[in-house]
Amino acid sequence: MTTQMVAQDDTELRRQIIESCIEMNRSGINQGTSGNISVRSGEGILVTPTSMPYDTLVPEDIVWIGFSGEVIGKRRPSSEWRFHLDILRERRDVEAVVHAHPNAATSLSIMEKGIPAIHYMIAVCGGPDIRCAPYATFGTQDLSRNAVAALEGRTACLLAHHGMIACGTSLEQAMWRAVEVETLSRQYLDCLPMGEPPVLSDAEIQNVIDRIAGYGHSG
Repeated sequence: MTTQMVAQDDTELRRQIIESCIEMNRSGINQGTSGNISVRSGEGILVTPTSMPYDTLVPEDIVWIGFSGEVIGKRRPSSEWRFHLDILRERRDVEAVVHAHPNAATSLSIMEKGIPAIHYMIAVCGGPDIRCAPYATFGTQDLSRNAVAALEGRTACLLAHHGMIACGTSLEQAMWRAVEVETLSRQYLDCLPMGEPPVLSDAEIQNVIDRIAGYGHSG
């Protein structure tokens, strides 16, 4: 293994992952240890370990997985490491992936519903909708394949009967986007008792995408 494959000093990244995991639960977009986070590091990813309470984590608990399959760490990686690895391998525009089970987004995913363009903020996820990937058992290659497809041209998706994924050019952006997806999910759920809401046109969403390029966390 070459020294270029593993980032030489990734301690700060590991700390940021742990802080973000704790923030996921504090903000209410996740419960327990059901969520997981990854960040690109060298020729691979850093990903949270499986089934460990976030407030007990130390930097050494975060696991490194190489894009060619090597695993370095004293813990077992998250059961969802496959889609984290595949997303970061396939999407060079993505630096961080956040997976969580927030209530509203998960409720929509149980109904196998994506989110249409009910609000212009959907543009921060890259297009006129947030897709819901077909169901596959957690931790499987099928789930990873479905997630990568649902994220084509997007930076967030729902996972049927499961939860959501948000990506970003930084961990901070991925966390921000995860909160935006949950907000949009809640708004959509609030509208549905009155019927399917009207949606903005694809042209208007593209207009918003163009206007917000490089603005704040949306860049």
